[in-house]
Parts: sequence; structure tokens; C-alpha cells
Amino acid sequence: QVQLVESGGGLVQAGGSLRLSCAASGRAFSSLPMGWFRQAPGKEREFVASISTSGTSTYYADSVKGRFTISRDNAKNTVYLQMNSLKPEDAAVYSCAAGSAGTVAYTMRNNYGIPYWGKGTLVTVSS
Repeated sequence: QVQLVESGGGLVQAGGSLRLSCAASGRAFSSLPMGWFRQAPGKEREFVASISTSGTSTYYADSVKGRFTISRDNAKNTVYLQMNSLKPEDAAVYSCAAGSAGTVAYTMRNNYGIPYWGKGTLVTVSS
């Protein structure tokens, strides 16, 4: 089992920045691809970013490419999402997810069969 706890959400003005963190406990964090998803009110959950086990490969939704950066620190069992140039449409509950060992981080964008989820942290962007 893997437990995921997000932090770092809050209220920010448009154009501002936030850094989300996701602390993992349980089985070997470094063997799991990690990702961030978000869900706005009335909308389906959507893929934001994912990162390979080593951190060398990262993948982004087109809507956040160039503004968001995903990273991980395997020594701290933590994955991060640095969000810059935030827009009102970025407002959502952001959830951390861990894929199964042996899966490819790129496939997390399909939001299929992901076994581990955090409860989420709320990001509000004022215009």
C-alpha cells in the first residue's frame, strides 16, 4: 500500500505561483511513477503531469506545458508540482497519484488503472 498526502494548495492571484508537495509512505517510492491530476467543479478529473521513477522523464498536459514543472526527491519520498503563471482556469483540487511499479509514467495521462491517490489539495486562483 502507498499513502499519499498533498500540501501547498491555497489562494493565489492570477499570474502568481504555488508549489504543491506530495509526501508518500508505504512501499518503495522510488519504484513508482508519479503524477498530478486536477478536478475543477463540474468537470472530470484531468491529467496534469507525470514523472518517471528516476525523474529523468516528465510529461505534461498541453494546458500547463511551459508553466508547470513536476519533480521528485526519492530521498524524501516526495513529488512536487511547481505552478507558475497561474490562470483562473487552473483552479481545481489537485491530487497526487502513484502508478504501479513497472508501468511507464507516460501512460498515467490516460488516467486508467492508477492504484494510489491522495485526497487532494485545493488551488484557487483569483482574477
